Order: sequence, then structure tokens, then C-alpha cells
Amino acid sequence: MSKISLSEVFLSDTKSAGKVYRLKKQGLIRNITGKLYTSNLKDTIENITDRRLWEIVGLLFPGAVIADRTAIEMKPTKNGEIFVIASKTRPISFGKFTVCPRRGVPALENDIPFMGNMFLMSEPRKYLENMRNRRGRKNAALRYLSPGEMEEKLEAHIRHYGENAVNTLRDQMREIAKVLSLEAEYEELDRIVGGLLRTREAEFTTSAAMARSAGHAFDPNRVFLFTELYNELAVRAPVFRKTQNNANKILCFYEAYFSNYIEGTTFTVEEAASIVFDHKIPEKRPNDAHDIAGTYNIVSSMEEMRKTPGNFDEFLELLKARHIQMMIGRPDTMPGRFKKKANQAGSTLFVSPELVQGTLKEGFRLYQKLDTAFAKAVFMMFLVAEVHPFDDGNGRISRIMMNAEFVSMNEQRIIIPTVYRDNYLDALRGLSHNHILDACLKMLDFAQRYTASIDWSSLRGAADMLQATNAFSEDKNSMLRLPCPY
Repeated sequence: MSKISLSEVFLSDTKSAGKVYRLKKQGLIRNITGKLYTSNLKDTIENITDRRLWEIVGLLFPGAVIADRTAIEMKPTKNGEIFVIASKTRPISFGKFTVCPRRGVPALENDIPFMGNMFLMSEPRKYLENMRNRRGRKNAALRYLSPGEMEEKLEAHIRHYGENAVNTLRDQMREIAKVLSLEAEYEELDRIVGGLLRTREAEFTTSAAMARSAGHAFDPNRVFLFTELYNELAVRAPVFRKTQNNANKILCFYEAYFSNYIEGTTFTVEEAASIVFDHKIPEKRPNDAHDIAGTYNIVSSMEEMRKTPGNFDEFLELLKARHIQMMIGRPDTMPGRFKKKANQAGSTLFVSPELVQGTLKEGFRLYQKLDTAFAKAVFMMFLVAEVHPFDDGNGRISRIMMNAEFVSMNEQRIIIPTVYRDNYLDALRGLSHNHILDACLKMLDFAQRYTASIDWSSLRGAADMLQATNAFSEDKNSMLRLPCPY
């Protein structure tokens, strides 16, 4: 055995023990633990074991089945434990990891070969084996999923793959339960799945499972994001911009104009003004014209815009009624009815149709705890935009819901000019994808300051100020500027 022919990590055996001893004495190899060595003399042991983790597990426990919590999570615990079924039962530590073996049924036919000399548990076996936590075994809380974690995993399985898939999984678990002597564990799993599908009585401890069993399943990743936004808004210094201009028809016109322009419904200002104020419908674009007119009719009605929801039912009623009024010219978009198919914008996949109402409900609970117009408006806008509950018109309806919060408290409503479109959308994407909170809040704060700085007393005067501050520009190098002085 020459050093050159050695793998980065390897085991000493009876045949190689003498050569390994000499190489170690010469300083050409290092011991990691027991009979495990490395030929890498430069990197730290921790770096080597990090990179070669699963290879090392296979060397130390050939034929092992990746088991228990590790089978579900496919990574070490935060304390570095890796759980396996193997013929040896003594734990072995190396680097920052410890492999914790136990005896059990060896690999079954449907278990998956892994790393050439180990196995991954099949999907049904993972769940059954993790139900061993119910037997009060030693270290069960560390080794197996907790009851709450099991609820969350099964709920997520239904959410990602559907009810038919979890029923198939349940059938597969029934088939192998006897082989594993886990019949009682299967019965408990069957009860949990039945409860999640609302076909059996079951009590749950996690919010996701309780919501699904009550028929209000939600997207937990979105609810976590909403919670982060709520926490930021709840402690942020309040912003108050009282105004008397919210009823101004010119401001309402530009709110509708820009809100539609963002979504690709583009008219010149003159064309849009003719549609809104003269009720002129372009012969070749009647639906586009109604988009602007429908939006304007909502945002210019102070009676409508002073309505904010006091409870969840009122929230749904307002959301759907405003969507009907805005989208009535496009019956193919199912005005006022939540989507039946998933929708997507770029790389953002919005909340699944079956999770829309439950996710809105969880978000609304957080909205109700906020108390300033700015906080409630920002949260409401992002809640609706992120769930994207309708087939079309989600961006416009989210901004309408936002501005209703401002109008109801006599605070400055917000417009998003064309030149500010990318700032607005980029900030929403940053919040949605990367949980960047501050950029979105600063973006909307500036938009509100900008809206308050414009003189909305005449259509021509407002147009001149908007033009001078680059509001209409589609040049990506242009920036929205506050009028001087402000």
C-alpha cells in the first residue's frame, strides 16, 4: 500500500495494518478515529469529515440502513448525530459527527441502495420506523420524529403531493408494517392521516395539522414569511402622513392609471383620461379600457375605500367584491372567485389553490394585531400579492386593499409610477424569495412621500410634475425624484 494509491479516507484491516502503521509513523497519513485514516495532510480533520461524511459512514457501517430521524431529514442532527440500523451497535464519533447504530430489520426490497454499500429507507418505511417514538424507548426524543414533527411531515406530504398520494403511501405502510413488527405504529399513522384528510377523528398539536383537519390548510412557508413581516412592522417607528387629498379625482385617476400600467395595460394619459372621465371605450380594446375604468371606480369611491375588514369573513367579502367590480369586463378570469389552478410570475410560484383561504386566514390574524395605517397597509398589500388568490388582477387588487387602509385613516394613499415599477417588483421579490424586509418598507415609504409631494389640483399640472420627476419614464436608467423643493 503506497500513499499515492490511498483514498482520502480509508479503513485499516488485517492485511494492511502493518503498512498503515509504517505510513502513520512516517507522518504520511493521519488517524481520524479507530481504524479510520486519511491521506490528506493539509485539511483539518473536520473539513475532511464534512466533505466525506456519507462515505465514512459507509466505511464504518457497511450494509447499514440510514434510519429513523436521519432517514426523514437526510442530514445529521444539529448535534451531529446520524442514526442507522446496523449489525454493530456501538456509536462511533469522528470530527463533529457521531453515528448511532441500532439493531433492526435489514434492508428491504424497496429500500434504496446508497453510496454503494448502504441503503436509504423507502418512503413508507421512514414513517413507520419513526413512529417508534410512541414506545417510550431510550433516547426516543432524539432518535425519532416527535409527534408534532410527524404531523407536520404528513401534512407537508399531502400539501406537496395531494390526497391520492398520501392514500397510496398509507397502503404501502400497511403492507410492510407486519414485516417490521410495527402494526401498532401503522394504526396510529392511519389515524393521523385519516384526521388530516377529515375522514377520522384525531387531535393535533401543530397549527398546520389543526388547520388542515378543520378544512383550512395553509402554506406554512408563507405564514412564516408573514410572521417575519408582522414582527418587523410591529416594532418599526410609526409613520403618519395625514392628508386631505385622498378624495381628489386626479390622484385617483393616476392611481388607477399607474396600477394598470404596471400590469401591462398601457394607454397614453390622454387615452386613459378619456376612458375614465368621458366614458369613451376604445373600439379595439374594450376589456383593457374596463380594467382602468373598473379600477378607477373603486379607488375614487370614498365610501368603498373607507371600508376595512373587521373580521375574516368581511375580509373575504371585500376582497372578492372589489375583484368583481375591477374584473367584471373579463368574465374568463372568474371575477370574485379564487383560482382553481396554480399561478406563477417569473420564478415565483404562488400559494396553491387549495391553500389560498387557509393562508389568507393565518395572515389576516397577524394583520388584525397591527394598529397603524402604514403597517396595516403594507401587510395587507403583501398578504394579497403573495397569496395571489385570483387568476388575474392580483397586483391591482393588492394595491387597492393597501390604499383602502390609508384612506380609512385619512393618511396618504400611494401610487407606483411607471419608472418605479421595477423598484416595487424587485422589493416584493426580495421579500418573497430572500426575506429582505427593509427594502420593501423603504420603497413604499418613499412612494408615499412622493405621492404626498405632487400637486393634484389639476390634470395638466399633475401631469407636468409627474413628467418632471420621471414618473412616466420606461428608461431603466431613470429614477423617480421628489419635486424640488419638498
